[in-house]
Amino acid sequence: MGEDIEVRRRRAVWRAGHRGTKELDLLVGRFAAVHLASMGEPDLARFEAFLAVSEPELQAWLLAPEPGAGETEFAEIVTAIRKYHGLA
Repeated sequence: MGEDIEVRRRRAVWRAGHRGTKELDLLVGRFAAVHLASMGEPDLARFEAFLAVSEPELQAWLLAPEPGAGETEFAEIVTAIRKYHGLA
């Protein structure tokens, strides 16, 4: 049987806030703390996959000034995080 969704949410919030760089800890962690509680299983699974992306890639997607950065399978998450922090 699969893990309880609440356990997965708590784990994802912790992982989001402990990325390895202070910038990503703040950007991804604060977003996760607010939004993961309302995510259903499909969105949570996609966010968990997002968390597996390398630090340099995430940082480039989230902090790139040019439009179209983060145009990947995670574009919706990147856009949501950027909007949450006023970067979009």
